[in-house]
Amino acid sequence: MAGKGLRGLNEALKSLSLSSQTCREAASLRIPSSNFTRSMATETPLPKITTSVNAPFRPTSTVPVTIFDFPSFEPQRLESWSAKHLHVPLRRDILHLAVVYEGDKTRQGTASTKTRWEVAGSHRKLRPQKGTGRARLGSRQSPMLRGGGKPFGPRPRDFATRINRKVYDLAWRTALSYRYRRGELIVCADGLELPLPEEFDALVAAADADGEPLSTELQRAFKAKWARQVLDANEWGRSCGRSTFVTTTYRENLFEALDEVPNYGRALDVQDVDVKDLLETGRLVVEREALREMIDSHQSDLVTRVFVANANLPKAPESGKVLVE
Repeated sequence: MAGKGLRGLNEALKSLSLSSQTCREAASLRIPSSNFTRSMATETPLPKITTSVNAPFRPTSTVPVTIFDFPSFEPQRLESWSAKHLHVPLRRDILHLAVVYEGDKTRQGTASTKTRWEVAGSHRKLRPQKGTGRARLGSRQSPMLRGGGKPFGPRPRDFATRINRKVYDLAWRTALSYRYRRGELIVCADGLELPLPEEFDALVAAADADGEPLSTELQRAFKAKWARQVLDANEWGRSCGRSTFVTTTYRENLFEALDEVPNYGRALDVQDVDVKDLLETGRLVVEREALREMIDSHQSDLVTRVFVANANLPKAPESGKVLVE
């Protein structure tokens, strides 16, 4: 047994010496690093997308606005409007402030109740303080009795909040810019009106020939049907989230027709428009002159009203320049 163990030990030592010699020979062989290149199938040259750091950043100064004809929706001309008017970055906080300000300002605040000192009647004590076996009771104006005064009830007050004028004007242009970037701001030529078809004139002429003028109900029903057809043809109707039309003055056919179909859209005078009205419906159709009036009256943060003699003060950004007609 001892002889077998010695033979196994000798064989293990011989194999160990051979492996160490092989490692020394391998270490002596050096692979030239200059001739070794690694190639992978996924290696591709990087595109040269970097630009020089010294190149100045020039933001967009103007944006194109197409003026359409209504109701055919055919483009008439292309104009250039300032980016400070129709390309303002979205600020949800400013829009929220403006909408809350408008909502608080429209609250009536006329809720009112009478206290026990305002309720009519005698203020004498109804029954003695003691001796009746019943609860103590004062006058009939007590809040515990029916018809008595109301403690801590609502009183007429003003719910209006305050907002800086420049912030409010910025909210107007932010709402218009949001609609412009989403393609939901449609600017139409001046004189926005809903022209009636020839069938309406023929219907009126036939009624006059019979000696009975066309009733108002029938006229309004015809205008409502025609308005639905026009809005559906332009994809501005009920299925697309309704539309808001803004004009400079009252337009009889347009306003009467949309009053009959409130689920399809509504028409507003430019003096009755708020920031909330610009964001409520799915489409905003604005007359060009109405858009200019809204922007001119809400750019106090862009134009200074302080007069300084011989001073180069900033002027209002230019908008409405015709590019293609």
